[in-house]
Formats: sequence, C-alpha cells, structure tokens
Amino acid sequence: MGWDVISTGGTADSLEQRGLAVKRIEEITGFPEVMDGRVKSLHPAIHGALLARRDKPSHMEALAQHGFCPIDLVAVNLYPFRETIQKPRVTFADAIEQIDVGGPTMLRSAAKNHMAVIAVVDPADYRRVLAALRDGAVTDELRRQLAAKVFTHTAAYDATVAQYLIHSDDTLPPVMTLVLERVQTLRYGENPYQRAALYSTREGRGIESLLQLGGKELSFNNLLDIESATQAVSAWPDRIACAIIKHTTPCGIALGTTPEEAYCRALSTDPQSAFGSVVAFNTVVDAETAQAMRDLFVEVVVAPRFHDDALEIFRKKKNLRVVEHPMPDHKPALDYKRVRGGMLVQDRFTYASDEPYWRVTTERAPTEREWRDLRFAWAAVASIKSNAIILTANEQAIGIGAGQMSRVDAVFLAVHKAGEAGHDLAGSILASDAFFPFPDGVEQAAAAGISAIIQPGGSVRDAEVKQAADAHRIAMVLTGKRQFRH
Repeated sequence: MGWDVISTGGTADSLEQRGLAVKRIEEITGFPEVMDGRVKSLHPAIHGALLARRDKPSHMEALAQHGFCPIDLVAVNLYPFRETIQKPRVTFADAIEQIDVGGPTMLRSAAKNHMAVIAVVDPADYRRVLAALRDGAVTDELRRQLAAKVFTHTAAYDATVAQYLIHSDDTLPPVMTLVLERVQTLRYGENPYQRAALYSTREGRGIESLLQLGGKELSFNNLLDIESATQAVSAWPDRIACAIIKHTTPCGIALGTTPEEAYCRALSTDPQSAFGSVVAFNTVVDAETAQAMRDLFVEVVVAPRFHDDALEIFRKKKNLRVVEHPMPDHKPALDYKRVRGGMLVQDRFTYASDEPYWRVTTERAPTEREWRDLRFAWAAVASIKSNAIILTANEQAIGIGAGQMSRVDAVFLAVHKAGEAGHDLAGSILASDAFFPFPDGVEQAAAAGISAIIQPGGSVRDAEVKQAADAHRIAMVLTGKRQFRH
C-alpha cells in the first residue's frame, strides 16, 4: 500500500530476507543500536514522530525543524518475559534481559496519540487493521479499541515483571498487581443468572494447562471441582490415588495398586454421593479403569493422561467431560480469596507430612498397620473442607464428615456415612484437620470402634482429650500443624 517500514535489527533482517524494503531505525535516529540492543528506539526522532499532534501546527513545525517524519502506525510484539520465566532453570539474569523497555514505550506513545497513530500490540488484530487501511476506514472507534488494548497489555506486562521481582524477594508487598487473562467465557456461574468467565494468571501448570478431550462445555462449578480434585490426589506423587469430588470436597478418596483399584475403593467410600461427581486420578487412566466407571454418572473425569482405548470408552458417554490436567507442581506461590473491596492473600497450601515432628501423646502407641493408615488419613483430610473428619482403613476413606459447624458433628457425620455405606469401623483410623476443642469427639469415635487418631493438637483441653483417648485405649498422634480449609 506504499507505506515505508522502519524496523530494529533482528526484525529488519527477517523482513529483508522475505524481500521487503526496510528502513533501519539507525537511519531515522542517526544513532546506532548500542549496549547489545538495549538502546535503539528511545530517541526523539521516534517518539517525537509518534507523539506529535497532527492538528497542532506547533507540533508539526517542531517535527520539520528537527527533520523528523511522522510515524502513523506502530506494531510491536514485546520481549517474551512471561514465557522466559516459566522455563525450567531460567536464571535471574536471563529473565532481566527479557524485560522490554523500548517496545512498551513506543506502544504507549502511539496509544496516547491514537487519533493520529494506529497502535497494534495483538497479532490477532493484524488482518482487521490491514483491511481497514485498504478500505480507508480506520475509524475513531477502532483506534480507541486498539489503544485500550495497548494499555491493558503493557499494564499486564509490567505487573508480571513486578510479581516476578516480588517473588524473588519472597515478601508480601505493600502494593500488589494481579494479572488475569480471560481464557474462556462460561455459560453461567454458580447459578444460571450469574455471568461468568475463566481467567488465568498464566503462572504455568495451572488452569490454562487444562485440555478437554471430550464431552460438554465445562461449567463454572466443574472448574472449581477440577481444581479441588487435582489438589486432592497430588498428595501422593509416588502412589496411585483417586479422589471423587462433590461441591469441592471429597466424598471418596483412596490409594490402589492400579487406577482401577483406586477408583473402586474411592467409590466404595460413599457410592450414593458419588452420583454426578468429578473423578480425579494422579496417573494415566487405562481402559480397565474407564470400563469400571461405565455405570456411574460422572460430570468430569480428570487425569494427567488417558490411554486411547480409555478415551474410546469414555466417548460413548457423549456428555462426559474428559480433561487432561497436569498435577500441581507445589512451588511456593500465593493464594487469593475475594472479599468485598479487596483480597485476602496467603501462601498457597501444599501438603507436607512433617512426620519427624509428630508426637505420640497417649499411653498406647500406634501399631505398624495403624501408622500406615495414619499417614494416609493425614494426607487425605487436607483436601476436605473444615470442620473436617475422615475415617480410613487400609489407605481408603470409609467415612467423611465435611464442612460442619462443630467438630463433634463432623465426627457424627463421618460415622453415620460410614455406617450408611456398610463399612466396618472396628479398628479404623480417624484424622481431624484441626484440634478437638472437647473430649466429646474422641468419645464418639471410641463408641464407633476407632483405634487411632491423628490431629494437630493445641487445644487448651488437650490433656482432657488425651485422657479420653487413654480411657478407650486409642492411640493418638499430634502433628503440631493445622490443615484448615475455610
């Protein structure tokens, strides 16, 4: 269309190799690129040409006086800072070199003067900008849309750099900027009358890594349950685990020698509640597992990978959502909870047993069999909403009491659900995510046949709780660490 193209070094080389005539930026500035390309576009010949108002004679006279020519379009792709810091073993020095300075500055200059300069930051806009130029119809509305995109993009870029530097310093800063990129518009939120969308922080191995392989569109509630489900099974990186999730908390969780066995054991925790659930695995799902799931109505099945023959079986259920999602990497990160007018920020919860710090406080110590289930129960209860109680046997949940207002009610519910599903509680294990404020929970557990308990301790009535355990020959382990999930 007869435009002159100005470009910096690497891009100029690429364009010339493709037969395009390019003016190198040093021809415009009269100054070479220096400091390994750190300084090349930060020059009045560039920014005067971008910022000059075409409707102000004094601005145009200043351009002419200094021999500058107006620039009417800027198309810039910023250095890939976010992509760089997500690479394994990237050094701090490498990350710093990927902080773009000249690119954002040119874009901001162009966007400020967008009534005269077209600012393009998103390659998805290239075609419509070119079409508008060919038609001679680059409207004010299009210019404003493109300018808004520039400031959104550069703000997110700067925020990503800031967050990286903050995390390097490992502090909770006085000011935080959270960058969220819309990944998907959802049909509705928790209820049909609520608008909803999925946004990602693009921090790696998060929700943006999800890959749907079949079934209906994922819903708001499905995505919440997927997050809870993958977190639940990630507590056993070296074992095969299955969790069955309803309303963000497990109704079944178990280990197995195969994914099929883990699923069948998790299902037996509470078969009734498993209807309409999200089922998660921490390992590849095979055809035998898919076949075992054929009779249960499941909303979503999620795993790091699926065998092709398993996918063939799942696809016979047209509405079943099949999702590949990597396990969380458990790197230190921050977690956010929305409150009106702000955010609560904390370190993200990750399960760690801290077993060297556990203490047996009762007269009877756990047996070897009980120790195995105490370890499983303590990992499993971390995924259950508080107040949380889990009853386990042979590395399988047999009763779960979740989200209760009192801990003794959580014990009652776990015992009730175990009895409802036909489980034998004699000699089973109980885990509590926080301390027992009174001995009544232990008394109720003893009446049900519980033989060992694991809990954080820390109550002013710990001595009374221990006394109740000793009276019933229950072994009790204190972890010294709460696993509360509000």
